[in-house]
Amino acid sequence: AKIAAWNLAGFGDSGISSARMKRQAEGLAHLDAEIIALVEINPLSILDDLKQELVNKGVCYDSKVLPQTGTDLNIGVMFKCGISAGTPTFIPNSNLGNPRLRQAFVIDMEVGKFDFTLIAVHLKSSRGISDQKTRDEQAKVIAGFIKDKLDVRQEDILLVGDFNMIPGQDVSNFHHLGGDDMIDFLSSWDLQARFSHILRSGRANLLDGFAITKNRTNEYVRGSLRLFPMHWTLKMGREKYRNNVSDHLPFVATFRIDRDLD
Repeated sequence: AKIAAWNLAGFGDSGISSARMKRQAEGLAHLDAEIIALVEINPLSILDDLKQELVNKGVCYDSKVLPQTGTDLNIGVMFKCGISAGTPTFIPNSNLGNPRLRQAFVIDMEVGKFDFTLIAVHLKSSRGISDQKTRDEQAKVIAGFIKDKLDVRQEDILLVGDFNMIPGQDVSNFHHLGGDDMIDFLSSWDLQARFSHILRSGRANLLDGFAITKNRTNEYVRGSLRLFPMHWTLKMGREKYRNNVSDHLPFVATFRIDRDLD
């Protein structure tokens, strides 16, 4: 099964326009992932619009989302019809009590025989020292949540989304989010020379992240993580894609679902 993560670029009072949504649905049809963690869902109704557009293209998706408190930038998940998804929750205090920050979204899922916990995040943005310290504190809360789960039982955990962390720059963020060496940051290792975030200036960086619990999530097909070239599949250059679809490219990785390797 292919599991993906994508920032829909819903930032701004107007959110995602109908025209942008239609292009995003076309991109999702090309992506053809079984599960897609989504951030910056704005407005919430855009999920229903995306699903209907995909139905029109012959693909059936369900979704789960929880409205954030104090921000329109919501986090949720879309998954192909027939895949099992539990009741979503937030990691308590993952927004540090600040309603302008996003809480980490958690949901238990099962596709084939692969059952796992998906944690989708959208951490504090911006590059200042205070912003990095805020991400440090968010990372500590999320890592504590993961440690508590692993202390109870061996568990497959996927940690994905807009980390707002750049490998090699935000060292403390990665340190705290990795906890006691629990997390394998696949994107930092497998995609070191790539970019996922397209800036207005034309520059780009690897701001998004895709990680799994180390020595536990054995279903991951090693080397399969890649950045999906959605701009290319939609026949767009980077700037046109940024303006008309999203300023982020999706991650997508492959996982075995034929047996439970816990």
